[in-house]
Amino acid sequence: MNKKRYKEEYEEGSNLLWPSEEEDKITRKFYRDLSHLSKKIIHNKNKKLNLLQQIFRFFNGEAGSSKKID
Repeated sequence: MNKKRYKEEYEEGSNLLWPSEEEDKITRKFYRDLSHLSKKIIHNKNKKLNLLQQIFRFFNGEAGSSKKID
């Protein structure tokens, strides 16, 4: 059953326009893709930050081990 777009009217004066089943699938796919893209961008930023942190540690002499030499 493929539901079509329909409108609901309420006594308070508010009207809701509901999407069709096809529009709903497209919208959900768009937001899912957008969410995956933003997660990928955040992950890539973290990788770059980690690389910069490693370089900084190397120049500060902390890159060899987790123990600090006194």
